[in-house]
This record gives sequence, structure tokens and C-alpha cells, in this order.
Amino acid sequence: MIDLRSDTVTQPTAEMRQAMVSAPVGDDVLGDDPTVNALEAYVADLLGKEAAVYMPSGTMTNQVALRSHTQPGDEVLLEAEAHIYYYEGGGPAALSGVSCRLLPGEEGIFSAASVVKALRPHNPHFPRPQLVCVENTHNRGGGKIFPLETIQEIAEICRQKDLRLHMDGARFWNACVATGIAEAAYAEPFDTISVCFSKGLGAPVGSALVGSAAQMATARRFRKMFGGGMRQAGMIAAGALYALQHQRDRLVEDHDHAQQLARGLQGISGIEIDPLSVETNIVNFGVPKHDASEVVKQLGQSGVALLVNGPHTIRAVTNLMVNKRQIDQAIEMISQEIGH
Repeated sequence: MIDLRSDTVTQPTAEMRQAMVSAPVGDDVLGDDPTVNALEAYVADLLGKEAAVYMPSGTMTNQVALRSHTQPGDEVLLEAEAHIYYYEGGGPAALSGVSCRLLPGEEGIFSAASVVKALRPHNPHFPRPQLVCVENTHNRGGGKIFPLETIQEIAEICRQKDLRLHMDGARFWNACVATGIAEAAYAEPFDTISVCFSKGLGAPVGSALVGSAAQMATARRFRKMFGGGMRQAGMIAAGALYALQHQRDRLVEDHDHAQQLARGLQGISGIEIDPLSVETNIVNFGVPKHDASEVVKQLGQSGVALLVNGPHTIRAVTNLMVNKRQIDQAIEMISQEIGH
């Protein structure tokens, strides 16, 4: 099976498995798991922040960030198709008691001007705006990279208006590799950043929330409250640490494979795609004359796994488990299904 459903399907390499087996462990809730501590220190230093907290998932790191920055009744500003709003089970309302102010975006990217326009006056009738969230890269935007210049403009508005700024960086590593911008430079404008280890990096479990020492002390309390306290977590943290140290640079291969796939799909009759819109490892393409669900079902039976992204839209995500030859095979099988 050529699995292009997501970069979450990646499996640990033999070297990563060995690092996990041999990892020294302790009780992370008590703060004495040396591998978790090493991972948190490494990722905090990499992003130029004071501290980090390791958690089971990116949804938890995002939701802990919201809970740490807000009070019930506050308002969070984020793009209309952001993962935090779209894919996290209503967490902002259920876990933090906040409302979401949805900003219009283009492939997930919004402007500082749109933040200013959405801010409500200070008035007891209105929820209090407290937090702005940026997603980089943007999942439903097709892996779109949030430009650093735009982030800096948004950050300046946040400083002026006394708002906090959070990044959902589930694919932050992809943005850094694609742009050549150092992790610390990209992270600098943010109060908190969530980064994931179990997507393109290929680790089996986990994300980290990164920020100031005081903010992470608060986050650690809410991690416990949300059920994210782990014990001998060093065995999985070792996979994340190995991935950070050895598998960041190879993300460029996923981006190259995504371009290869996009160019191949462009040549198939019945498919709509602009390869120039593919910036990282996510490839969205249209099948306007076909039922996307039926196409995905048939391709799955043929040996190519994809995801439906709309009635006539399909998503493919290049990843650690798929090589150049398999991309060519996938293009051929898709052509046979759609272009005949």
C-alpha cells in the first residue's frame, strides 16, 4: 500500500526504535524522567524559548495553550478553517469556555488588518479578545506557509492591543525547512508554540508546547488537569528527540515528492491542480467530474491510500514511508482510475 493519507502514518525507523528501547526513564509527572527532560530542553533551546512541556498530542498542546492564556468568556481570534477550531472536537468551548472569532483567510493565511477589523470595543456586551492563533503550515490550506513578515505584523498588533499570540505549529518543521528560516527566528514573535513530532518527523507519539518558564509552569498544571500527565514517558520521548536530531532536514524530500506528485497529477485529464500552490508536503487536487469518495475507495482497493477533502476534492500527503518510485506508481494508478 502506498499510503498518502497523512504524514501521521509514519513509523519509527530501526535507529529510532533502538533509541526508544535504550532510553533512560523516570516518572515524568514527578519531573524525573531524564529523556523527557532532555527533549523539553532541546526543543525549547531550538525555538529560542525558556521551557517546553511534552504532551501526548498536538490537540492537547493547542488546548492547553488556550486554557493557559484565557479565562472563560474570553474570545480567541483564528482563521476560519484553523485546526484548533475545525478538528479539535469543540475543545475551545468545552475545555476553556472561550468563543472563537473566525477570521477570513486565503489558504489559511490572514492579515494583521483582519485582526484589527475583528477586534471588538471594550464593552461589557462583548467577549474580551485575549488570544490570536496562527497555524503554520496550514492543514486545510494545503500546507500553506504562513509568511514570517505577516506574522511579525500580526505580532505588532498583538503588542499594541495587549493580546497573546500562539502558533499551532503541527507542521512548523516543514515551514522552516521550506523557507530556510531558523526555528528560533520563526518562533520569536509568539508567546507559545505547539510543535508536533509524530507527523513529518516520524516519531510515534507526542507534541510539545514551548514558551516562557512561567507560561510552561501554568501549562504543566493544565496538562495534568486534562489528563496528559505521563509516567515513564521517556520511551516515547526518545523517539521524538531522535526525530528532532536526525530527521528534520529530510523533510525536503517530502516536499520534493509533493512537487513530483503535483506535476504528475497536472498531466491527468479530469484532475484540477496547480503545482505552484503546493508549498510543502500536502497536495490537494480536484476531481470535478467524479465523486471524491468513490475515487478514494477505488484507489484504496488498487493500492493507493488517500483522503477525501470535499465532495470533489482529494488530499495526498507525502511522508517518510513513501519514496520517489512509489510516487510515480501512485500517479500511474490515479491516472488509470481517473484519466481513462
